[in-house]
Amino acid sequence: MAVGTRVLSVAAVARLDAAAIAGGVPGIALMEAAGSAVAGRARILAPAGGRVLVLCGPGNNGGDGFVAARHLAGADYAVTLVLLGERGALEGDAALAAGEWTGPVLSDLPDDLGGVHLVIDALFGAGLSRELDGAARAMVDRVAKARLPVLAVDVPSGVDGDSGAVRGAALQAVETVTFVALKPAHLLEPGRGLCGRVEVVQIGAGADAIAAGLAASLPPLHRNGPDLWGAAFPRLDGASHKYTRGHAVILSGPATRTGAARLAARAALRVGAGLVTLASPAGALAENAAQLTAIMLRRCEDPDDLDDLLADERLNAILMGPGLGVGEPTRERIAVAASAGRSLVLDADALTSFAGEAKHLAGLLADGGGEAVLTPHAGEFARLFDDTKVLRAGSKVACARAAAALMKAVVVFKGADTVVAHPDGRAAINAHGSPYLGTAGSGDVLGGLVAGLLAQGMPAFEAACTAVWLHGDAGLRHGPGLIAEDLPELMPAVLSGLAERWGTAV
Repeated sequence: MAVGTRVLSVAAVARLDAAAIAGGVPGIALMEAAGSAVAGRARILAPAGGRVLVLCGPGNNGGDGFVAARHLAGADYAVTLVLLGERGALEGDAALAAGEWTGPVLSDLPDDLGGVHLVIDALFGAGLSRELDGAARAMVDRVAKARLPVLAVDVPSGVDGDSGAVRGAALQAVETVTFVALKPAHLLEPGRGLCGRVEVVQIGAGADAIAAGLAASLPPLHRNGPDLWGAAFPRLDGASHKYTRGHAVILSGPATRTGAARLAARAALRVGAGLVTLASPAGALAENAAQLTAIMLRRCEDPDDLDDLLADERLNAILMGPGLGVGEPTRERIAVAASAGRSLVLDADALTSFAGEAKHLAGLLADGGGEAVLTPHAGEFARLFDDTKVLRAGSKVACARAAAALMKAVVVFKGADTVVAHPDGRAAINAHGSPYLGTAGSGDVLGGLVAGLLAQGMPAFEAACTAVWLHGDAGLRHGPGLIAEDLPELMPAVLSGLAERWGTAV
């Protein structure tokens, strides 16, 4: 997997810094590089000679602020520097950086913040481990109230670097400069929304060390995108035909509850599955037949019918849940599908049918030995894992990883910051999406995309990551007015974009 997609925890970055210093790079050199990069971004955001307010904290983040302030003052900016705490209490590299600053050091914000063109927030970095309070909270609250543009160093002060959570209060930045690699908070909400545009800067401690494995925060975490899963994406060649592209099966709900399954089936076909069959109760056959053409239709009334259908081993990926109904009949169908050993996608009613019984579902999934992908939104996630420790695991990434490990299945924890997690601990955070995807049926389409990619032979983790990205790309391409029916029809444009990017047929 591409090094460039890596997202590093706060602890991993600390290890990188320590490795660089142990390898002979002075810590003050790293701080100089970081502060210089911050100053460079500030010169773009603030007018020449403008007024810049630099807020420095008591640690290395504050040291970066001192360096940035010195560079800006040397470029004839009007710099006001405020230090939270005593100058004499600074230690190590931060003390060295402060020693190079020859201007005044204020202990509190000036009374008049009028005319400030930019605030550099170097109070606390990604490693903040407590709630903001006292003077720090007052400083953050006052800057926020003044609605001044903020350039954050590493993350906006008050944002937890590993979870993206706000610890008491946090500043809204127009831009964030971070170092070496993205941190989880740059991708997880609400941190992502508070960071503004994120600029990743290399300061001499990162790329080579990551490539050499020094940053191996096991298990790895990635930013979702084509560089992560592109090598596994199914390509067409001259010998490709419908039987080489897999056969996905989508289970339909009863009459008047069939739309979700048809959305999923259409998505599976559009993403490249060679064949798609909608397995429908008898009472819904006419309703489904009236709206299907390329998608095949089979009667499937009960678990025995599903078992008969799956006797055809060419049917290699199954999606269950959208509109299927909550209760014992759905549970019985899942038991049959799981025992067949095919790739299985569970969403919506399939997950809610096992509310509070995640371990029971995990046992069923283990029976057949096929790969499984679960795609819960937050409500479904909470219901399914209510009887486990998963909900107390910590950040969204930690919860998704704990869920995947428990279920021995890939988990797609959906939302504005969808997290995909594999049982072995691999995880990816998706930041490629649109709020317009928050519409009825959108999740059904996502389930169909996963099923269609599994049918074509993609491994479960890569298929899930790919589907989430394609789904998000479709939302970005459409914009306002998006409804779920639009999403499958956007797949040709989305896939053509990938083909152009890679220079290969998809």
